[in-house]
Amino acid sequence: MFENKTILVTGGTGSMGKILVKRILSGEFGVPKKLIILSRDEAKQHFLRMSYANRIISMDDAVYDNFKKVLEFRIGDVRSYSDVVSALRGVNIVVNAAALKQVPTCEYFPHQAILTNCIGASNIVRALAENNFPVEVVVGVSTDKASKPVNAMGMSKALMERIFTSANILNNKTRFVCVRYGNVLASRGSVIPLFLKQLKAGGPLTITSPDMTRFLINLEKAVDTVFAAIQYAEAGETLVPIAPSANIMNIARSIVGNSGVPIEVTGIRPGEKMHEILISEEEVHHTVKRGDYFAIKSMLPELNDGLSDSENVRSTEYSSSEDVLDLEQTRQLLEDNGLLNFDNFDSEDEILK
Repeated sequence: MFENKTILVTGGTGSMGKILVKRILSGEFGVPKKLIILSRDEAKQHFLRMSYANRIISMDDAVYDNFKKVLEFRIGDVRSYSDVVSALRGVNIVVNAAALKQVPTCEYFPHQAILTNCIGASNIVRALAENNFPVEVVVGVSTDKASKPVNAMGMSKALMERIFTSANILNNKTRFVCVRYGNVLASRGSVIPLFLKQLKAGGPLTITSPDMTRFLINLEKAVDTVFAAIQYAEAGETLVPIAPSANIMNIARSIVGNSGVPIEVTGIRPGEKMHEILISEEEVHHTVKRGDYFAIKSMLPELNDGLSDSENVRSTEYSSSEDVLDLEQTRQLLEDNGLLNFDNFDSEDEILK
C-alpha cells in the first residue's frame, strides 16, 4: 500500500497523526519513498522530529537535512492554498488530519472552524483539480459529530465530508473518501487525561452529565480505519468503525476507583450532545457492513449504484446510547488501553506510545 509511495499527512503532529506517522514508517504496509508532515506548529514539529532524529542521526542533520529524509517536515497551513499546492507536488496519498476539533472552541470561533475544516479541505480539492497532481487517494478524517450536527465543529466536519465526496464527480483521477469515528481514547484535549489530573489533585472529577454517552476507540483503531479507507473504501464512501460506547459517569467512576474522590456534575458545555451518532437514520439506507466497519455510500447518484433491501445494515441510526458498556466493562476497556495510570501520559496529556 505504501511501498515507494509519497504520503502527505496534514496535521501530522496531532495525537492521531503521530501514531499514523509511526505506523507508516514501521513498514507494515511497505516502505514509503517519502512521508511529508504539513502543520503550522513549529514546536510540535520540532519535538516529533527530535523523537525520530535522536535514534538515528545528529540534531544538526535532523534540522538541516530535512528534505533529504524519508520523514520530511513542512511548516504550512491547509488554510493557505499556496502552502497546500507546494506540499502536494509528487504526492501519491493524502491524509487530511488537520482540524479544529474542540467543540466549545468552535462554538466561540465558528469562522476559524470553517477556515481549517472546510476551506482546508477545499484547498486540497482545488489544488488537485487545477494542477493535475497524480494523487491516488485522499482520506478526510471526520467525527461522529458530523452526523446530525448540532455544533459548529460537527457542522464544519459534515461540510468537509461533502467537499471530499463531491470532488469525486469532477476529479475522477483521485479517489476521495472519509473516515468517521467517535472519541479517541487519550487524544490531546480528551477527558481521560483531565480526569487523571483532577484525581491527582484530589478532585473533584467534573462531568457534564451523568447520562452522557460516547463512542470510544483507541488511537491504533483510528489509524487502522484510515488504512482500511486507503485500501478499499470506494469513491465517495465514509468508513465507520464498529466501536463500543460508554457512559461518562462510568468512565469517571472507573478512574476514581476506591480513592473516595468526589465526582461533580457541571452541566452540558456549549454545543455538546447527550449522545453521539455515527450513522444517522437517513444514512442507514445507503450503508453496508464490511468486516469491522460500516461503509456509508454517497447520496450522489453518480457515486451510488443503489442497495437492495437485503444489503441495508440496519433500520435505525447508530447511536452511542445503544449497547453501552457497564461499569466493569468500561473499567476493563480503560485498563486494557493503559488509561488508569497518570504516569502513562506525557506533558501534553497524550498517552505515551
